[in-house]
Amino acid sequence: MANIDWEKLDISEVPALLEEINEYIKPVPFNVDSTTIRKYKLNFYPKYKFLELTDLSAVPTVRKYVIYKKGDVNVINWTNEIIYSINEKAPVKLTATNIGEYIRFFFNYVRGRHGRFVVIEDIEEIHWKVEPPAQGRKAIQDILQPIKLLEEDGEGNFTIEVFMLFKDSLFKAKAYITADGMVSLSDEELKIEGMPIVQDMVAE
Repeated sequence: MANIDWEKLDISEVPALLEEINEYIKPVPFNVDSTTIRKYKLNFYPKYKFLELTDLSAVPTVRKYVIYKKGDVNVINWTNEIIYSINEKAPVKLTATNIGEYIRFFFNYVRGRHGRFVVIEDIEEIHWKVEPPAQGRKAIQDILQPIKLLEEDGEGNFTIEVFMLFKDSLFKAKAYITADGMVSLSDEELKIEGMPIVQDMVAE
C-alpha cells in the first residue's frame, strides 16, 4: 500500500516468529538466516499485526504477507476469503477514520485472475511505462480525488467514492462496505483508458 509505515523487526525476533509461521508457508519455508520481517499495525484489526516476510537468498526474491497474532497465522493468498475470514474472527472494526485504509488494504491484497483493482488518490502512485507529458499529468491529477466518504448509515455500513486503476484504465466507482467488511463496487465510471502504465501481475 502507498505510504505504508513499515517497521523492521529486530533480528532476534525472527526465529520464534518463523517457527510458528513456517508451517503455513508453502511450498518452501523461509530460512531464518536470510529472512527479513517487517510489521505494520492495521487499525481495523487491533489485535493483529500485518507482516511482510522477505527471503533475500531466493532467486527471484520470495515475499509473503501474513496477518498475525500469536496462535493465529493467516497467509495472504490474494483472495477475499482470507480477509473475510479474519474480519469475522478478529472481528474487523471499521470507522469513518479507518475506512479508507481498509479499502486500500482490501484491494491491494485481493487479486482476480486478470489482476487487481488499484486504489489511486494521487498521480505519484501510478507506475508508468512511459511518463506522460506535463499537460497530461496535470489533466490526470485534476481528475483524481482522495477517497471520499459519502455515507455512514449508523449501523456500521459505509459508502465511499474511490478512483481505481484496472489494467490500463482509470475509473471512478462507489464502494459499499458493510459493518463486517464485505466490499462491493457499483456505479463504475470510466475516466481514461489505454494509459501507458505497468499493469498489475496475476497473483502467483
